[in-house]
Amino acid sequence: MAHELSLEGLDVAPGVIEMMVDLAAAQVEGVACVETSPLGKISKASKSTEVSVGEDGSFAVVVHVTADFGRPLRQLGAAIQDAVSDALESQTGHPASHVDVFIDAVVFPEQ
Repeated sequence: MAHELSLEGLDVAPGVIEMMVDLAAAQVEGVACVETSPLGKISKASKSTEVSVGEDGSFAVVVHVTADFGRPLRQLGAAIQDAVSDALESQTGHPASHVDVFIDAVVFPEQ
């Protein structure tokens, strides 16, 4: 997402939308963290979220997460998609056309 998004006269920086996505995904039970590298390690240098805006104003979202062990991954992915879609719709008034979730790693409980 390279340019500011205009929402009925209000300009929103791309990082704000990405932060909404990150926070919504992080609040889903079973998500260990959202900021991951391709190897599943926490990394501020890597980008966990990509958001683009279609001509119709809908969002296309890609989010990478690390999951907690023990949660069925298909259910976790669906819960993340729902949370992100709901957050974007309620906070911006614009729907998500799709939310692609990548589970890059699983963390195991410490024993």
